Amino acid sequence: FGVRYRGRIEGPMKNSYARIESGPDGGRHPLAAGFEGAERIVNSVFRVDVEPAVRQSTSPLTLIPGYPDLPMEQLFPRVPKTDIALAYVREFGNGRVVYLPGDFDRTFWEFLLEDHARLLKNAILWAANEEQPVTVAGPGLLDVTVWRQRDSMTVHLVNLSNPMTMRGYFREFLPVGPLKVRIRLPQGTTAGAVRLLKSAVRPLVANSPAAVEVTIPSVLDHEVVAIDLR
Repeated sequence: FGVRYRGRIEGPMKNSYARIESGPDGGRHPLAAGFEGAERIVNSVFRVDVEPAVRQSTSPLTLIPGYPDLPMEQLFPRVPKTDIALAYVREFGNGRVVYLPGDFDRTFWEFLLEDHARLLKNAILWAANEEQPVTVAGPGLLDVTVWRQRDSMTVHLVNLSNPMTMRGYFREFLPVGPLKVRIRLPQGTTAGAVRLLKSAVRPLVANSPAAVEVTIPSVLDHEVVAIDLR
């Protein structure tokens, strides 16, 4: 990870922020994609106190320490900027690492802030350093799973769009769509038949040399896109 643990965990941090930094060239790291025009986002609740074990350029995120909740006239950051990194990014050989010493994942699960979801997504995409196997464009919240077999690919779309999403039960199904699903084909293969197994509707399909784009009119609870590979 490029850091050493300093034996301390800070938190819960109240009224703390993550400052979005620019690099020496004035540009921002891909971790900050989607935060154009923003100087800071809400921080995580807990932070592991670490120090860099290897030299790195400017961190994409730095700590703005918390400040008191009350009295109201004291609600302002005491320290507007520090050099304490909240993101460590490294490249070595063909590998990439993103280490976030704050619990942004747990904080997102508890508070569901969109900024934290975007930060985590950006970290995954940058570290993966390759095109996503599947992208879905359209309304709603879906769980997406990709299966690859020797002669086929299947993409499962489970519709989680419901007021009770974070519970263990649903009150009703709320259909979503239309959805455009882009599926990257394995290298050296082409697409044959494309089917929707749940609805049995013939989908609108657009082919390119490396991918298939399928338009799904609507998903009630579950849909499966099946592609024969040649």
